[in-house]
Amino acid sequence: MAETAAQFPEVQGGGSLIVAWQVKGKTVLVVGGGEVAAGRILHCLNADALVTVVSPAARLNPEVAYRVAQGQVAHVDRNFEPSDLDGADMVLVAVDDPAASTAIWQLCKARRIPANIADVPPECDFYFGSVHRDGPLQIMVSTNGKGPRLASMIRKFIAKQLPSDAGRAIETVGQLRVRLRQIAPRPEEGPKRMAWMSKVSEAYPWDEMCGLSEEDIGNLLRFYPSGKVPALDELKAMRANPGADKEAFDGSFGFSVGA
Repeated sequence: MAETAAQFPEVQGGGSLIVAWQVKGKTVLVVGGGEVAAGRILHCLNADALVTVVSPAARLNPEVAYRVAQGQVAHVDRNFEPSDLDGADMVLVAVDDPAASTAIWQLCKARRIPANIADVPPECDFYFGSVHRDGPLQIMVSTNGKGPRLASMIRKFIAKQLPSDAGRAIETVGQLRVRLRQIAPRPEEGPKRMAWMSKVSEAYPWDEMCGLSEEDIGNLLRFYPSGKVPALDELKAMRANPGADKEAFDGSFGFSVGA
């Protein structure tokens, strides 16, 4: 049967590939020490990167100077030199010198080091968006470098629509996923784990998810072998009566422990 265009999403060119770039333990070189650099540095530190700042000390703004003083970043007290690129996994340039910025970008291209040149979209391998952060929850709004202020407004609008405890709920789900893998670690269990976790995520309101204790998570896992998800009242009732609903827990998942 011939496939028709209506069956598939339409391609919309001109966008960026939005990814969560894991920079933990990687070296990020920041050239500049002003307000823009401070924001870039904070993003990288939040992602557990190893940050080196190249800038004369006299040009560091208070926030960057604080991070240097606290040892949160390494500091090279001078203007940029090409040798600073040695060992860098990523380069962020935030200086008020277009010619110098372009020169650094060209050096990065020659060495295949991904770089972002602040306020110069054509000289960026990637963009920074406006980010909402609530614990493990991160939401980024990007305008592909065309409207940073508008991206910030849209991000704030989205954040207002979210439950105030969304981050805590996600932490609880994360704990449940870890413990589920411990009792059902085999690769062939993957589809069942995913299906059951989807049921759990949809079964309880955000605020109730936040209130689940370690005991609740343990009791909830007792339902995994059957593929069922108990009603919230049923789960809460098990706190007072650990032996409740013995039918839900017959030891059938014991085969997977240590497998």
